[in-house]
Amino acid sequence: MIELEKTYLAKYLPDLSRLKSMHLQDFYIPVTSSHPKLRIRKKGHEHEMTKNVMMDNNPEKHYEHTIPLSLSEFNGLVCVPSKSVEKTRYFYSYNNRTYEIDIFEKDLKGLVTIDVEFLHEKDIKRFTPPPFCLIDVSSETFIAGGMLCGKSYEDIITYLNKLNYRKII
Repeated sequence: MIELEKTYLAKYLPDLSRLKSMHLQDFYIPVTSSHPKLRIRKKGHEHEMTKNVMMDNNPEKHYEHTIPLSLSEFNGLVCVPSKSVEKTRYFYSYNNRTYEIDIFEKDLKGLVTIDVEFLHEKDIKRFTPPPFCLIDVSSETFIAGGMLCGKSYEDIITYLNKLNYRKII
């Protein structure tokens, strides 16, 4: 499946108190890769494996192939050495769009990203981000899931400071 998506750093959090959310645990393999593209995910009671590869040298366009996993398949794969990241994802509706607001946990606490998906490339060009989005980081390699895994907030603070991001707790 082709995914068209933009990623933003959050300027602030809108009211999330009544929103649907889910806890995500992502495990990226191989551990030896500086930017692993294979992810094993636990989302609530579901499990899946996804390979995500950029298309046409365009950071907003990815080919994503996801395979559902049984619990035993997930348990068999998650024991492979991996780098991980945990976050809570909120689904926020604003101006007829759904935004996925990811609040990172543990070592990345304070980092909040916002993803928005598009059906057509022309929609990306016409898109104006909502006021709670600070800056488009779709082209920033350091913010990709495979790059964030296994890192701490302190590991990426230099990049965040250059983008005027302020930790959100």
